[in-house]
Amino acid sequence: MTMFLVVIITLGYFLSYYYGSPNILYVAVIFSIGMNFVSYWFSDRIVLSISGAKEAKKEEYYDLYTLVENLSITTGLPMPKVYVIPDPAPNAFATGRNEKHATIAFTTGILQILNKAELEGVIAHELAHVKNKDILLQSVIVVLVGLVTLLADIFIRSTLWGGRGDRDSKLGGIMMIVGIVLLILSPIIATLIQLAISRKREFLADATGALMTRYPEGLASALTKISQNAQPLAKANHATAHLFISDPYTESGEKKKKKIGFFHKLFLTHPPMEERVAALLNKK
Repeated sequence: MTMFLVVIITLGYFLSYYYGSPNILYVAVIFSIGMNFVSYWFSDRIVLSISGAKEAKKEEYYDLYTLVENLSITTGLPMPKVYVIPDPAPNAFATGRNEKHATIAFTTGILQILNKAELEGVIAHELAHVKNKDILLQSVIVVLVGLVTLLADIFIRSTLWGGRGDRDSKLGGIMMIVGIVLLILSPIIATLIQLAISRKREFLADATGALMTRYPEGLASALTKISQNAQPLAKANHATAHLFISDPYTESGEKKKKKIGFFHKLFLTHPPMEERVAALLNKK
């Protein structure tokens, strides 16, 4: 989070230097704080709305509700709100700002293909995200990555019309070139950091979830089923893809059997499913 704030301030500085206006830096900082405020208080509502999730009534989803309730009690977490997404693609995610204001959502598809032990493993995984404070971290990262990309886009587009900075001096020219390079590369770097953090948090949530249930085989089996039944989520969104237990853009079929290269891994929102299952089962 500190790194992203530094990037935003740096971008704002270069923009203000290039255009000779310190107000740009002030606007960038104020805008980032404002976006953080919105993401902190309303990120869960935004994510649920984008995903088309509906609140799960205890009478209608009694088994799911009681599993979440029992695991929450066991782990000492407040009972989160439970939502269901009417979609055949098997998936789930957690969102919110803290343990007292957390929400977990499950697609109807994941409820249909998993047995009790497997579903318990998935619930534990999502509760682990809550316990590890991933839900707030990932929401803030989404906002900051979006801000960095927005600033870079504004700068690149506006340079087509020329700037007002001191570009005649040698130092001014160097600063302008460095600023342009930074602004072009920053969205890519920011996205890679976002994806890297997301992958690490998935491994941690798998491990924490396994400790909660004392049965890692349940989550491993669930991940295997999800992988085998993978299909794109109807309302998949790149802004929220990293929140789900499985990549909502995952392709099913023979492509999944191919070995994933290092470069390809850099742009994945989730670790390869086989690596997650191997880690849970303590296999190399």
